[in-house]
Amino acid sequence: MRYAKTIIYVDNVEEVLDFYYQAFGLSTQALTESGDYGEIDSGEVILGFASHPLAQAQFKQSYIRAQPKQPALGFELTLCCDNVSESYDKAVIAGAEPLMPPSVRGEGAQAYVRAIEGTLIALVNECAG
Repeated sequence: MRYAKTIIYVDNVEEVLDFYYQAFGLSTQALTESGDYGEIDSGEVILGFASHPLAQAQFKQSYIRAQPKQPALGFELTLCCDNVSESYDKAVIAGAEPLMPPSVRGEGAQAYVRAIEGTLIALVNECAG
């Protein structure tokens, strides 16, 4: 077994795909004709985005909609980058909420932003693996 995909449910898939490109340089690799589902080129594990109505239809009462203006859900995405400060600034300019400015931790740098759909994003320059 291997970990293959993460899907985040959002209000507007195309808007979020554009944000991830503008903020992090991650390109769209797939988008359905209906615009209800899309994926970005994030490396080995697929990062997908699907519309809230798609999730609500599929999961019914087992689904709680994340709200960007509410506290973040209990997970984060970690993105490796060459320059944390530049990546942080680019993400904020693209519309990310600044949460923790770049700081040095151990031998690497780290920062946190919140994406437009509410996902916590850690930006680091050292990734294991």
